[in-house]
Amino acid sequence: MPEITMDELLPNTSGLDFSVMDDAVGYRLRRAQLAVFQHFNEAFSSKGLRPTDFATLLLLTDNQGAKQSEVAEALGIQRANFVAIVDGLENKGYIERRKSETDRRVQSLYMTPAGEAYLEELMPIWIDHERWVLEQLGGVAERDTVNRLLRRLYD
Repeated sequence: MPEITMDELLPNTSGLDFSVMDDAVGYRLRRAQLAVFQHFNEAFSSKGLRPTDFATLLLLTDNQGAKQSEVAEALGIQRANFVAIVDGLENKGYIERRKSETDRRVQSLYMTPAGEAYLEELMPIWIDHERWVLEQLGGVAERDTVNRLLRRLYD
């Protein structure tokens, strides 16, 4: 994949002066999110996969049997919206819902063998995407600093 900079992904073509927003953290976070999601979408375009679909599969690799509500909360997705994500992944045969044996109201999520194979196919794309993000940030130390600072905003 050719090297793409954040400015190339989200160029300022409006002619507007954004200097008033230079120190606006929320604005910078949103621009960064857009750039990272755009790169993700381009990297995964041939797979027809959204970041939330991938994150769900990735989270289930080490959390087989997690409650559907727990996965939604971990990903910061409202339960009602997460149902559609789970429906889509289940319809494709990548995950399955099972009722809890102790509480029939609870749905637990499991990745299927097809889901595991699909995720294995996706991992090289994700690794390349994460490598691109790392390059944009300037390396591992910078990434770790950004992640530490971001966690302060939501932990």
